[in-house]
Amino acid sequence: MSKIALGFVPDTLRVALDKLLPSRKTPTGLVTSYKYRQILASMGEIGLIEPLSVTPASSETGQHLLLDGHIRLIALRELGHTEATCLIAKDDESYTYNTRVNRISTIQEHYMIRRAIDRGVSPTKLAKTLGIDVSLIHKKASLLEGICAEATELLQDRHFTTNVSRVLRQMKPIRQVECVELMISANNLTTTYADALLAATPADMLVEGKKPKKRAGITQEQMSRMEREMANVQGQYKLAEQTFGQDVLNLVLARGYLAKLLENKAVGRFLKQRHADVLEQFENIVQAASLEQ
Repeated sequence: MSKIALGFVPDTLRVALDKLLPSRKTPTGLVTSYKYRQILASMGEIGLIEPLSVTPASSETGQHLLLDGHIRLIALRELGHTEATCLIAKDDESYTYNTRVNRISTIQEHYMIRRAIDRGVSPTKLAKTLGIDVSLIHKKASLLEGICAEATELLQDRHFTTNVSRVLRQMKPIRQVECVELMISANNLTTTYADALLAATPADMLVEGKKPKKRAGITQEQMSRMEREMANVQGQYKLAEQTFGQDVLNLVLARGYLAKLLENKAVGRFLKQRHADVLEQFENIVQAASLEQ
């Protein structure tokens, strides 16, 4: 049986920070970014979780080339550390697990926060660790309250803000699913779009006790017309979605065929002399990159 070669030396090594040589330039404005402040808060609260990735020490200078962990290195220096736990890479390349990491979805984050709270971790400590306000921890912990199972399943691998849940829970389950499907189809899971769908939701599709918001300067008649138009747009959108794949395939095939056809100089010359308008349309199709063009 063949053995898989390890990319790192199994044992970690403590290395002085002044012996670590960055392999790339620090991006402008990094230390003021949200990502950096979040990492800094997490490391300040629970320490370094993932070791830095470095090359073996240089025989001449004793320095290690830093392959992965540049942001963590800057954070360690700001927190006053003088050493860092490192993994020695066997190959001089920057490929690490971070290269292929998939960021957790909003619902997965909710489950993790809920599990941590259920095990006794206080929301305040979680907020400090994640570098966010404690009120946001409470919102993330209650993310799925009032959201039906079908809508939750549709949102399982998506990223969205907690305000989207706030809007959805004002609707009945069947309307929640309908709106989530529309948001996913449009690839628009923003609060603004959710609010627009809520505004177009009939009163009988809202949860008991909820009333449609009155929009300033909009009469009930105008609101009803907007609801009908929104329903019509939703129907047209779903219809277009059903044929979109076939339409794209037809475009690709047409482009390929016409490109080959126009490469024939005799055909191009004939069309230019007899059917210039047709030639212009053929050329537009060949140059089209999407259905919108």
